[in-house]
Amino acid sequence: MPLAMAQANEPDSVATYRARIRAIDDSGPMLNAVIALNPDAARQEAAAKAKGGPLAGRALLVKDNIETADPMPTTAGSLALKGNVTGRDAPVVARLRAAGAVILGKTNLSEWANIRSDFSSSGWSGAGGQTRNPHALDRSPCGSSSGSGAAIAAGLAWAAIGTETDGSVTCPASVNGIVGFKPTVGLVSRTNIAPISHSQDTAGPMTTSVADAALLLNAMAGSDPADAATAEADAHKTDFTAALAGASLKGVRLGVMRRQAGDDPKVQALFARALDDLKAAGAVLVEIDYQRPPELGRDEGTVLFYELREDLGAWLRSLPGNPTVRSLADVIAFNKAHAAEELRWFGQDTFEQAEKMTDAEAWRKARANSLRLAGKEGIDRLLAEHAVSFLIAPTSGPAWPIDLVSGDHGVSAGAGGLAAVAGYPHLTVPMGAIEGLPVGLSFIGAQWDDARVLAAGAAYERARTAPLPRPRLKRWGE
Repeated sequence: MPLAMAQANEPDSVATYRARIRAIDDSGPMLNAVIALNPDAARQEAAAKAKGGPLAGRALLVKDNIETADPMPTTAGSLALKGNVTGRDAPVVARLRAAGAVILGKTNLSEWANIRSDFSSSGWSGAGGQTRNPHALDRSPCGSSSGSGAAIAAGLAWAAIGTETDGSVTCPASVNGIVGFKPTVGLVSRTNIAPISHSQDTAGPMTTSVADAALLLNAMAGSDPADAATAEADAHKTDFTAALAGASLKGVRLGVMRRQAGDDPKVQALFARALDDLKAAGAVLVEIDYQRPPELGRDEGTVLFYELREDLGAWLRSLPGNPTVRSLADVIAFNKAHAAEELRWFGQDTFEQAEKMTDAEAWRKARANSLRLAGKEGIDRLLAEHAVSFLIAPTSGPAWPIDLVSGDHGVSAGAGGLAAVAGYPHLTVPMGAIEGLPVGLSFIGAQWDDARVLAAGAAYERARTAPLPRPRLKRWGE
């Protein structure tokens, strides 16, 4: 049965979560959110509870592009890595264990974190099949942290860890009706996580409350000598839960990104209610008219293509044992050789573009320009010119129908791309639903302003008046 939102932050036992997974993920509605279970989870739970810690015995699901030392493969959703049991923890997983967390299992994802094709269906992978949205089984869970979002919405674990390059934590959190936080890039280690882009990748918590996300971030954050981007993480690490209880929006100036609300009148109406709640809580709303420069998307694409080829190859070559793929070219060849299983629904056009992207100078120029447009001349300028603390907008529209033939129909709203390219913090908090389909509200802040973004989200969480739907585990309209 789905976990009621009112009780969502109360952890259950490994045995209870396993029973739920059997009942609604492996059978019944068949959410298909969990791709593997940790056979050692019960033993680890007992040990963690005996040892104690801030996360003592709390069961986590981890996206299946993050390595764990448990006897489970890390596949990134690809059949090419179906036997990839590395026997090593990503540092972020090691930190979670040290805080007492128990790794319950791995979640399905959009294969290779949704970078294989422009025509993919979010939540589909060759290794795991199609994940479904628990609020409407025929609707998309978004991606690429599809299984993580769907699983937590359905109460299959206390919390999950997702990863984001651009929207992969925040979009699935929004359409599944949970909290998702993309930290400042460099606050959390990326070592031993299948990469897309060292410029934009980060892991992030996916939970049922802002407080739980902050509690997880306490354990996740910190410097890692193997990840140069985290050199400043220890200096910015703090108790992210400390300011939540007393967080207030009184007098806080919020930049309302009206254009990023999209043109769906139902999304606009829900956003208007959220703005009323924010205003009632004392926030000062400042209208911002921002038009995203077209070259930002163009240059982000150049960066992702170049870094995908380089970074994914480096990770594949680091894997212990004898995986069948050691480079992006190997993955492309594997998919062609196993086309019936891997290329049945959509191709690998993005992979093929990335394999040809070898111009380092073009990459350097694109990264400098995209970072400037999203950071200094994007979020930084908007915050300063309008004297606001945060930018807000709907995270996305409601979930769209799953379409394995034509792929995703796109996200109709949101400002998260700015935070993704700049590497700045982005929090999504449920703000209500449209015909039973959840929609989240985004809070975007300056670099390293993670704690204040979380506090603002917690204050809104208390002020929200719109009802939140419980997962129905049925097709939409039934």
